[in-house]
Parts: sequence; C-alpha cells; structure tokens
Amino acid sequence: MTIPHLALEGVSKTFQENGQTVPAVVEVSLSAGAGEFVSIIGPSGCGKSTLFNMIAGLFDPDEGQIRLSGEAVEQRTGCFGYMLQRDLLLPWRTVLANVILGPELAHEDLKAAREEAKSLLPLFGLEGFGDAYPATLSGGMRQRAALLRTFLCHRQIMLLDEPFGALDALTRRELQIWLLEVWRQFNKTILFVTHDVEESLLLSDRVIVLSPRPGKVVFNLSVDLSRPRSTDTLLSSCFVEMKARLFSALSQTQNQSSIDTPAKQT
Repeated sequence: MTIPHLALEGVSKTFQENGQTVPAVVEVSLSAGAGEFVSIIGPSGCGKSTLFNMIAGLFDPDEGQIRLSGEAVEQRTGCFGYMLQRDLLLPWRTVLANVILGPELAHEDLKAAREEAKSLLPLFGLEGFGDAYPATLSGGMRQRAALLRTFLCHRQIMLLDEPFGALDALTRRELQIWLLEVWRQFNKTILFVTHDVEESLLLSDRVIVLSPRPGKVVFNLSVDLSRPRSTDTLLSSCFVEMKARLFSALSQTQNQSSIDTPAKQT
C-alpha cells in the first residue's frame, strides 16, 4: 500500500469566539499522494483555511494527526509552500527581490537564488519584469510572481488557498491552464482550495467536498479526465457529469445544514 505524501487523520479544531465554543472542523481525514493535485471545495466558513493553517503548523489540531510520508510531524512550520489568495507582494521591492524572499529569510545563497529566479521568469510569464515593482503589474502577473515566490521555497508540498479567486474570469482560466503546465514540469504535490467547481475539476486528480461549519468530508471524487487538459476539457460529457455530481454533493450539504439548524423564533 502506497503511503500518502500528506495525510490528515481525524483532525478536529475548535475556537473560542466571544466566550462561545465554535467548532471549525470535525474529524477530517484526507490525503494527497506524491505528485497528486487535490482540491478542497465547500461553502464559505466550512474550515478550508483552518485546515491549511493546521497543516502549515500555524496552530495544532485539538484532535487527530497530520502525517508527512507516514510520519506524525509536530513541528510543521516551514515544511510547506503556502500561497494565500492575496499576493502579499512587498510594494517597495522589485519582482525579483520579492520572489527570492523565501531563500533570503532562510539565509540561503542569494546569488544562486537570484539566478534561479531569473531562469524561471519566462516560465512564470514574467520575462522582462524582474526589475518592475508590484504596482506596475496586472493582477494575473502579481499572482504569477506570488506563485514563483512559493515555488522558490523548494517545498515538495504546496498549499494554494484560492490563488485565483480575485481575478477576472478570462485571466483566471488562463492561469489555470498555465498552472497545470507548471505543476506538470515540477511534479509538486498540491492541495488547492477553491469555491469554483469547474476550477477544481479542471485542475485536480481528486476533489474533496466539505460540509458547512463545522467542516467534515462528505464527498471524495476521483477526477477521471485524461491529461494534459485544456479549455476543451470543460466541454466533455465526463466533465459535465462530474460537475453535476459535485453540485449535487454541495447542494445536499447545504440542505442538511438547513435541517440541522433550528429556525429562528420570530
């Protein structure tokens, strides 16, 4: 049996808000194999970002374990490449200075980091923009720069939290296809959070659906679509069928949430 690159086993997390106990996620178990692209979708507030923050070691689960290559890891900070929806580029630094921030903070060889970054600028659609400042870039270019910064941390597992969520539809689709090519070349393990069902299917090997808060896994879909993929993939009958299955799973979780939540008294 193949050991997953990343595995969450019965992970739960509760927060205290205004003196009340608020469960964020409950007994979540999921995994990603080496080189696998796994997306997580679910309604707003279902705990997707909470899961990423626990995986990245920003805080620990109350229950359950997080394993890397089969080993329970308590100190996970720095083990992952982690990209948030906002690009968080430093406005006073050039593109090149921004993307080598990880190696710089890790006190690595900056000359080597700069050379590597320069060699990757064309692949990331940033050729000729190494000396530009973030304010001069389009939204798509800023996200490419943020993703290059994440890649240059040289972590085999990447956590991408809605990296294209703030982009217009055309730019978003362009970057989705581009990301598939970058992922193919680098063979990273990617865990990807999105609200977009089509995006999750276009990119992923598997899609995991979470319920409304407290989040728990309610559906795990293997995406049986050949690679490489393109915008034509969106038109295939298999894609349309799986899209319907995901929407059905999301609809059922919303309906169940309505049943479980008592109606307000008026």
